[in-house]
Amino acid sequence: MKAKRPTQRVAGDLTQPSASASFSRRHVLVAGTAAVLTSAIPGGVLAAKQKRKSTTTSHDSGGTKMDTITTKDGLTIFYKDWGTGQPIVFSHGWPLSADDWDAQMMFFLSRGFRVIAHDRRGHGRSTQTATGHDMDHYADDLAALTGHLNLKDAIHVGHSTGGGEVVRYIARHGESRVAKAVLISSVPPIMVKTPANPGGLPKEVFDGFQAQTAFHRAQFYLDVPSGPFYGYNRQGAKVSQGIIQNWWRQGMMGGVKAHYDGIVAFSQTDFVPDLRKITVPTLVMHGDDDQIVPYADAGPLTAKLVKGAILKTYKGFPHGMHTTNPDAINEDLLAFMRA
Repeated sequence: MKAKRPTQRVAGDLTQPSASASFSRRHVLVAGTAAVLTSAIPGGVLAAKQKRKSTTTSHDSGGTKMDTITTKDGLTIFYKDWGTGQPIVFSHGWPLSADDWDAQMMFFLSRGFRVIAHDRRGHGRSTQTATGHDMDHYADDLAALTGHLNLKDAIHVGHSTGGGEVVRYIARHGESRVAKAVLISSVPPIMVKTPANPGGLPKEVFDGFQAQTAFHRAQFYLDVPSGPFYGYNRQGAKVSQGIIQNWWRQGMMGGVKAHYDGIVAFSQTDFVPDLRKITVPTLVMHGDDDQIVPYADAGPLTAKLVKGAILKTYKGFPHGMHTTNPDAINEDLLAFMRA
């Protein structure tokens, strides 16, 4: 997809392995042998190894930590916590997971930041609970995570529903741990059409989302990223099957009840009072070709409600622009964070 960006890009310093790399016959044999050996281990032994010992579990994987915390209502929240330096906390969109921030976490990790991302309750690797899928619970879970990690001077970045989560977290739990906030393609102030928000989308649109999620989720989760989420339905768009399949993978990892209820949470929550409480430096980033959270009723209105907020508009960028255009988004994020 061709689109102009508002600021100059600076090339990152990370290199990627060739997509054509292949495994040797020896690798295949080793993998097959490991599978056979694993299948021979008694189930009771595996179960014992997997049993949690406390409310916090840590797993070392190649120098990065993958951890969980337990919320007050007994749910397990999965998170990643990599690196040192000033913390950046990423909150993902519906119906995805912490993995949606791969391009940002690698970028900022390599530039000396501590990067943290969690799977929202019911999403990804967190507990597939049937309850608590509302912005207050989302904010409280985020507060539990930041408190557990004792984060200070943190920069909170939220995409889509995650932007609503960040806004509610700051308004509900205060700014004592927060340095800055970034809202990317975010759902505030409110998505649904109401007398006070005549430019919003009709409730019937979200009712349709719920019906498709409840009864046709597997196909719906292919249709959304193949079309409006990444702007792949636009003429001339360069479609990435890998991005589409990764969206589907993340979505299908989560619980259908969480995703069903989450549609109400992101579409009907009124964030206007929350936005007015924010006083930390805030950057609002939104593409003007966003087909999921339409630009006119989101980014500009949010920027007006947050005192001193900066609005950056991206010509032709889609809803998932941090994935389709990571170079542009990452460099602008970096400039804001270092300002």
